[in-house]
Amino acid sequence: MKMRKITAGGQVSLPASIRRRWGTTSVSVEDAGDHVILRPLPEDPIAAARGALKGKLGSPESLRARARKDEAAATRRR
Repeated sequence: MKMRKITAGGQVSLPASIRRRWGTTSVSVEDAGDHVILRPLPEDPIAAARGALKGKLGSPESLRARARKDEAAATRRR
């Protein structure tokens, strides 16, 4: 465990070894009550998320069928 001081402006330095290992210049900060969670953020979040849902939503055909079914149900409700 490494101890760090908090500056008067509320800043904390991350050790260079951690910054290099994470390979990022941005982090998310989560207040978990009695502790803080820092997570590295990708430089390009859109590129990092690309493909994250692949295979989890179903095939394109099943998505189209579901959309047609939802649209038909909405039309009947009108």
